[in-house]
Amino acid sequence: MLPKKSLNISVNNTLLSIFLIINTFVWLFGLSKILNEAVNISNFSSYVTAVVWSINFCGAVVSILTGAFLGSKIHQRLRFLLFWILFGTISSFVPLCIDITTTGGILAISLLFSVSLGLGLPVCMAYFAECTIVENRAKLGGVTFLFMMVLGAFMTTLITENIIVSSFALSCWRGIGLIPFLFVNVHEERVKRKVEVSLGSIFKERSFALYFIPWIMFSLVNYLSMPIISDVYGEDFVYLSAIIENVLAGVFAIVGGFLSDIIGRKRVTIAGFVMLGLGYAILGIYPLNLFCWYFYTMVDGIAWGMFYVIFFFTLWGDLAYGKPSEKYYALGSLPFLLSNFLRLTVGSFIAKTVSAYAIFSLASFFLFLAVVPLMFAPETLPEKKIRERELKKYIEKAKKVKEKYG
Repeated sequence: MLPKKSLNISVNNTLLSIFLIINTFVWLFGLSKILNEAVNISNFSSYVTAVVWSINFCGAVVSILTGAFLGSKIHQRLRFLLFWILFGTISSFVPLCIDITTTGGILAISLLFSVSLGLGLPVCMAYFAECTIVENRAKLGGVTFLFMMVLGAFMTTLITENIIVSSFALSCWRGIGLIPFLFVNVHEERVKRKVEVSLGSIFKERSFALYFIPWIMFSLVNYLSMPIISDVYGEDFVYLSAIIENVLAGVFAIVGGFLSDIIGRKRVTIAGFVMLGLGYAILGIYPLNLFCWYFYTMVDGIAWGMFYVIFFFTLWGDLAYGKPSEKYYALGSLPFLLSNFLRLTVGSFIAKTVSAYAIFSLASFFLFLAVVPLMFAPETLPEKKIRERELKKYIEKAKKVKEKYG
């Protein structure tokens, strides 16, 4: 039994880590929206737009990997997170100081936003992993994601073509992340770094590879659907589909989180891939059928709710097995960044040049193929915890039968 003081410190650290994640990802939604608005109102050529998103992607990748390397070395993590949030608060004001409708201005903002996000993201996620225990990590991730979606929807409504209002709202929100540090002594916390891991050694880990390969396969095909929806049914249907998917993702993040902590991460992940594979298979047969698109939208939202919890919050912290998890989270975020980059750059080109039948049939094939490595992947939720919960459930059922017939 933990002393009361230690328990309070643990709970406070967990709440702080959840608060920082919510603040960071809602801020990310705002950054993405303001960058999109700037690109749209400036009417840049397709070449300049591609360069903007390329710089944003490369800046994010380099800064995330750099942040993971720095994070694995530092001993005062809270101080690092404090300066990171302060840097983001200041960065959010920069669009007020430069003309982001020019090519130079939009390129500078694209790079600044990606760097201000990526430098501290691996440390923030690793802090969450270390403040949670493995049997509760997924459900806490699900609850955190639901709050992110609700507050993110509110934040995106504040981001408009008015750069002054948008930048002020974005900076104020990021500044809220500084409030908890008024009540925390950032100088007292010292992280003990007992084991050092390299990116190469992580890739050599069998358990990491067996989860990472399906994740990157999914990311490579996932970006294809949105441009096709836009071409066939228009922007209004894309907007409606996005709302439906976000609502379902928020709800099933909770469901997926609880299931992941009960039956394990592996089963939930396989279920998500099978659902998506089925959705893409139906689209491969009837890509122009509206009912099939609604069915795909539903399974995509459900699967994404599960995937957000597993691939963003839970899995990489599990696979670290007590080692510093910054680099695990950094590598785990790269396929998602790649998927978004492909969607914004080559997605519309592929949608116009390749048959929808071929695209969705190929996507379905790769998703079902991605299940194969998962069949050999180890379960990251300790087997003992699964058996304990199954035994507890059996005992409860036995008690009910005894009360009924005894």
